[in-house]
Amino acid sequence: MEEHHAGLMLRDAMLMLGFAMVAVLAFRRAGLGATLGYLVAGALLGPHVLGLVGNAEEMAEVAELGIVMLLFVVGLELSPARLWRLKGAIFGLGLAQVTTCGLAVTATVLALAGYPWAAALAIGLPLGLSSTAQVLPMLQSGGKLRTPFGERAFAILLFQDLSIIPLITIVAALGSGAEDGPSGWMLGVLTLVAVVGLVAAGRLLIRPLFSLIGTLGERELFIVAALFTVLASAVVMEALGLSAALGAFIAGVMLADTRYRHELEADIEPFRAILLGLFFVAVGMMLDIGVIAENPLFVIGFAVLLIAVKAAIIMGLGLLLKMRWRAALALGLLLSQGGEFAFVLYTQAVQGGLISIEQSSLFGAIVTLSMAATPFLMIATRKIRQEPKREGGEREGPHDEGAGALVVGFGRFGQTVAQTLLAGGLSVTLIDRNDAQIDTAEDFGSKVYYGDGTRLDLLRQAGAADAQLIMFCMDEVPGREFIDSVAETFPKATIYVRGFDRKSVIALANSKAEYVVREVYESALAVARMALENVGLSEREIDEAETTYRENDRKRMDLQIEGGDIYAAKEMTRQQQRALRGES
Repeated sequence: MEEHHAGLMLRDAMLMLGFAMVAVLAFRRAGLGATLGYLVAGALLGPHVLGLVGNAEEMAEVAELGIVMLLFVVGLELSPARLWRLKGAIFGLGLAQVTTCGLAVTATVLALAGYPWAAALAIGLPLGLSSTAQVLPMLQSGGKLRTPFGERAFAILLFQDLSIIPLITIVAALGSGAEDGPSGWMLGVLTLVAVVGLVAAGRLLIRPLFSLIGTLGERELFIVAALFTVLASAVVMEALGLSAALGAFIAGVMLADTRYRHELEADIEPFRAILLGLFFVAVGMMLDIGVIAENPLFVIGFAVLLIAVKAAIIMGLGLLLKMRWRAALALGLLLSQGGEFAFVLYTQAVQGGLISIEQSSLFGAIVTLSMAATPFLMIATRKIRQEPKREGGEREGPHDEGAGALVVGFGRFGQTVAQTLLAGGLSVTLIDRNDAQIDTAEDFGSKVYYGDGTRLDLLRQAGAADAQLIMFCMDEVPGREFIDSVAETFPKATIYVRGFDRKSVIALANSKAEYVVREVYESALAVARMALENVGLSEREIDEAETTYRENDRKRMDLQIEGGDIYAAKEMTRQQQRALRGES
C-alpha cells in the first residue's frame, strides 16, 4: 500500500513538472510569463479538465513552502539601508495602495454581492493585494527593477508582503467568534513576541552559525543551514498559530545586512522557484471550472471590475506622486491583478467561518483570471504606455542609480581596484569567499559579501544583470568557458580579469573578457623605472627603455597567443635578449 502511494506521488510529481515545463516554455515563448503557464498547466491537470492529478489542496499545502521562501528572499532584500532609502515609497505609497484598493474592492463586494460586512472585508482586503510572484519576474526580465518605476512597484509589493501579517490578524479577529483559539488581539501580541524572539535568536544563534560555516567553506552546509533557518522560523510561527510566511520574512531580515546575503539568495532561489511554480500549478488545479460555468458573468465581470478599480486607484496615486501619466498607467496595470496571498487569506477566512468554501472558490477563480489577464494587458497597452521619442533623438532612459561595478575578490588586488572605482564615483558591490579577509575588510569599514563569485546564480543575485563592470580580482583565474558564460548571461557588463602570468593571459586571449592584466606587470615596471632613475638615467632614457620592453613584450605575447603556448615565442625572446645585450 505504501509502495503504491509512493509510486502515485512520483507519477503526480512527474506529471506536474512535465506539464509545467511544456506550458511555461510555450507561454514564455509567447511573451506571456511563467505564472500564466503554471496556472494553465494546473488547470489542465486538475479534476475539472483532464483529471490526471488529484489532491490539489494537499499539493498546495506542500507548495506553499514556495511562498514561505519567497518571503525569505523578500526579507533578504530588506537591508536597513534600502529600507531607509525607500521608506517614503514603502510606507507612504504602499500603505495608500493597500488601504484604498482594499476598501474600494470591499465596497464593491458589498454593493454587488450583498455579503455581510465581515465577509466582504475578508474577501475585499485580500483582493487589494497584487502578485509579487508574477510582477517581480516581469520587472526583472524587462530590466526595470532598479529604475525609479521599478522601485515604486517594488515598494508597493514590499508593503503588501509586510501587510500580510496584519491582514491575517484582522481576518482571524473577524472570525474569532466562529472558531476556537486565540483572539485577534492575542494573535497580535503573540506576533510581536514571536518577532522579537526570532530577532534575538538570529543575533545570538543564526549569525554565529553562518560565521562558523563560512570558515569551513562548505557550500552544502550553507544550503542546509539556509533551508534550516527558513523552515525553523516558519515552524516556530506555525506552532504559535501565526503565519509561517512571517517567520521566513523575519529570518530574511535578520540576515539582510550580513556578508552572506547573496550566497543565501543564490542557495534558496532554486527551491523557491520550483516550489512557487508548483504552488501556481496547484492553484490552477483548484480552479473550479464548474463555478465559472455556473456564474460566468459574475466571475468574468468582477475580474474585469477588479482590474479596472485597482488600475485606476494605483494610477491616481502615481499621478499624485508627479509620475508621468504613461508611467502611472503602466504601474496601475502592472499591479491590477489579485495576488497569491489571497488564497492564503481565503483559507484563513474559511477556517474562521467568515466565508464558505464555495465563496472561496468563486473569488479564487476571480483572482486567477485577473492574474491570467495581466500579461495580455501589458502587451495590449504597450504602445500606449511607451513614452514618445524626443525631437532631438532617443527618448530619455531610466534614471539608474549606477550600480556600476561588481568586484569579485577583495584581496590586495581587489582592494585597489574597488577603492579606485569608488573614488571615481561608481557604486561597487564586493564579494569574497575568504571569511578572514572579510572580517579584516569590515574592521576598516568596507562591506564585503560572502560568496563564490564563480557562480552565475550568485552573480545574478548580487546585481550583475544591471552592472556596468564585472571585475574578477581573485587569486584563481577563471577559465575561458566561465568568462564567456558570464558575458552571455550579463551582456550589459564589461568584464575585466586579473591574470596571474602569461599563461593565464594566453588562456583568456580569445575570451569575451575586455581586458586581462597580469597582476605584477605594472608594479614590476614601476620598480624598474625607479631603479633606472636611481642609477642616473634621464627621464627620456627611462621612457625609451620602458617603451622598448612593452613593444617586445607585446610582440612575444602576440606570437604566444597565436601559437597557444608560452614557448611559441621562444626564438623571438632569444633574439630580443641578444639585441638588448648588443650581440649580433
